[in-house]
Amino acid sequence: MKKFYFIGLFIFCYSALAAESSPSIHPVQHNFISLFLSASLVVQLTLLILAFMSILSWAVILSKYSLFKQNKESNAPFEDIFFKASSLDEIYTMFKSYPKSSLATVFRAGYSELKKIANTKGKSESEVFDLNSMDNMQRALAKSVRNEISIMERHLSFLATTGSVSPFIGLFGTVFGIMDSFQQIGQMGSASLAVVAPGISEALIATGFGLFTAIPAAVFYNQYVNEVKIAHLQIDNFVTDFLNITKRNFFK
Repeated sequence: MKKFYFIGLFIFCYSALAAESSPSIHPVQHNFISLFLSASLVVQLTLLILAFMSILSWAVILSKYSLFKQNKESNAPFEDIFFKASSLDEIYTMFKSYPKSSLATVFRAGYSELKKIANTKGKSESEVFDLNSMDNMQRALAKSVRNEISIMERHLSFLATTGSVSPFIGLFGTVFGIMDSFQQIGQMGSASLAVVAPGISEALIATGFGLFTAIPAAVFYNQYVNEVKIAHLQIDNFVTDFLNITKRNFFK
């Protein structure tokens, strides 16, 4: 996942440079870098925190995109093999070709448990087992399903936190920036636009950057939660089919 941190860093730096190079309609040019350097310490710290959260959230977004894409691309061919194969042993010899498939991982857990039951009973897989052993199969498959879903859900909570908290962090920096501007107005004894505008713009950039950080995190969090639900349903259906096949052929 480390490579995605660098990609996220690149996205952030590109956005900062784009903001820096964009022209301003005011006579005095205020780009992102100059606003950051001239802002108060609280605003600077706020922007750094938001930048760090943005980089991490983009790293999670890109890593999850790769995970779900590889899982989909691997599940489809493995599922075809599972229903077309003549025996579980035949499927087992081919499941290693699909290391990114959640279905293949769940199948391995069920097949390994079936092997353990066979060794305990002193029978081969072609013989019939007692239905009491079916509980062991179900527990092994359920555990594997939970592990796969846990991997898919990992770090998604960070996206949810970033999406909900970042705007308030930006607003926090904006409040302090505006307070600092009012203090400058009081010291200078003037409330002209030339006095107020620089400080206000420095403060508002924190709110804007908070939204820049929050919006992608919130959008992709909702998308990936839906992806997890779809994947969970697919795995549950696969487990049902796998249990039906094993029950028909190996249990009585």
